[in-house]
Amino acid sequence: MVALADAPVIILAFVFLASIAAFFLVRRNRRWGEGFALVSSILVFLTILSLYPALREGGPVVSAYTFFSFPLAIHFRVDHLGYSMALLISFLWVLAVIYSRAYMAHNHALDRYYGFLLAALGASLGIVMAGDMLGLLLFFELMAVTSYVLVIHEEDPPAMFAGGKYIYMAMAAGFAVFFSTILLYFEAGDLAFGSSGLLTDATPFTLAIFLGFLTGFGIKAGAFPLHVWLPDAHPAAPAPVSALLSGVMVKIGVFGLIRVFYEVFSIGLIQQAGWHRITLALAVITILLGSALALRQDDLKRRLAYSTIAQVGYIYLGLSLLTEVALTGALFHIFAHAMMKGCLFLCAGAIILQTGKRRISHLGGIGLKMPLTMACFTLAALSMVGIPPFNGFLSKLLLSLGALDAGAPAYVFLLIISSLLNAAYYLPIVVAAFFAPPGETGGNSLEAPPVMLAPIIVLAAGTFVFALAPANWPLEMARLIAGTMINHF
Repeated sequence: MVALADAPVIILAFVFLASIAAFFLVRRNRRWGEGFALVSSILVFLTILSLYPALREGGPVVSAYTFFSFPLAIHFRVDHLGYSMALLISFLWVLAVIYSRAYMAHNHALDRYYGFLLAALGASLGIVMAGDMLGLLLFFELMAVTSYVLVIHEEDPPAMFAGGKYIYMAMAAGFAVFFSTILLYFEAGDLAFGSSGLLTDATPFTLAIFLGFLTGFGIKAGAFPLHVWLPDAHPAAPAPVSALLSGVMVKIGVFGLIRVFYEVFSIGLIQQAGWHRITLALAVITILLGSALALRQDDLKRRLAYSTIAQVGYIYLGLSLLTEVALTGALFHIFAHAMMKGCLFLCAGAIILQTGKRRISHLGGIGLKMPLTMACFTLAALSMVGIPPFNGFLSKLLLSLGALDAGAPAYVFLLIISSLLNAAYYLPIVVAAFFAPPGETGGNSLEAPPVMLAPIIVLAAGTFVFALAPANWPLEMARLIAGTMINHF
């Protein structure tokens, strides 16, 4: 077992070295290189999983390292929030690598793909295990670069256009976070997480700091009005990358805002200043706009992309209500959405790969030729709608209870309307897949290869298995994190 204090540095060093090794191994022997990438991602997941007993018994552990003569030490911090995110990230990456072995089998530049796929894993883990805003900023920028290379992998005009929009927006996000980080250090004299707020009183720069972080992390989260990169990047990227973008990388932006709300500022300051009303307004618009635009899309992956925007609005809502139950719902929805949308994007990739069709209007009867894929798609879609006993129902229930706890019942109606909109753009796909006349898909069976089906089935099971299990570990972890953060103030 890796010592908890040194675990982040060891894990990150291993991942980045593995990304370099994967690049050269895939170039030399594709099969061996793909196997190496898979083994490396599994080892990272198992190592992170093995840290839980030490974290549970000893609590958060902070370690500080000084690299490259920075005037400030870079801190790494393993707490329950960062740990749960790291575990989710590493698990989804394992599934993405498995899926890629068949999905990317006939694609080009696989050395670059697997090398940057592992590098993006390292950057994502660095963000959630960073113990201060400086480390978070550095890995935040690294994630932008590595994920950009993955977005443009196809190198066709749509991918290059989407990648250009993505990298320019990512650069703007980095500048905004950098700007606020400089002001934060000027005002607080420290950048380390773990206190009850680095800034607890209003200063001439507190609003500028808050807005800078809200802008930078809002771009990465894909929330209104900073969502413009997302509907292009998700469809243009390979399906496993789309699943990671939606399931993991947009959550990095929300993760950053959670750190800002509860560890950069104090809840008392945010509530007194009324800044949470800004994010509440953004949450409402993001939920409604994302759902409305999803209804208009005939491209399957673009519909899923706009749905992601709406789902980010749920997390914004739970974060902004400033109650323990609402925050629990937001944290659990991070997990729930990763399972649901990861499954949906992988299903979409299988459909596109096997049929060459990506328009929803052309997918009539596809469920008869890809029954397992569409059965998994159906389970994830029902969870997105919020039908019990799926995870989507649990997260929306918690968000509704949080709204009532905050004395804001109007948000319960917002969640109901959003669920109806989800049903309006997901259920017709399911109905057409199984009951409409078959389209021109050819062949008796077009089911995806087992190596692609396995991750899809695992994620589909993840949409409900925890809700039915005697102990819902993700929900208990969300409750623990929310209770710690809210009661800390």
